[in-house]
Amino acid sequence: MPVDEHTASHTAELFRTMSDPNRVRILSALLEHTELNVGALVDSLGMSESAISHQLRGLRQMRIVRARKDGRQVFYTIDDDHVALLLQQGFEHVRHE
Repeated sequence: MPVDEHTASHTAELFRTMSDPNRVRILSALLEHTELNVGALVDSLGMSESAISHQLRGLRQMRIVRARKDGRQVFYTIDDDHVALLLQQGFEHVRHE
């Protein structure tokens, strides 16, 4: 049975959000390390702090990542095991082409 319009729309929005290579790199780093702050992502990915913060904002709005504040630092983690599984399956698919 085909999915309803609401489900199709939100699923397309999820894939659209994850369609940016920089977002995929951020999510990959979070998969590997579970939880990172912006500074650690900058060091790991070689992107600017503003670029990472911008991408994290979009990922948070889509509830793909969540933030945890510890003093002045904010740590990010993947918010949903389904997203983590989807990413891992995507990586496996690409590696086996």
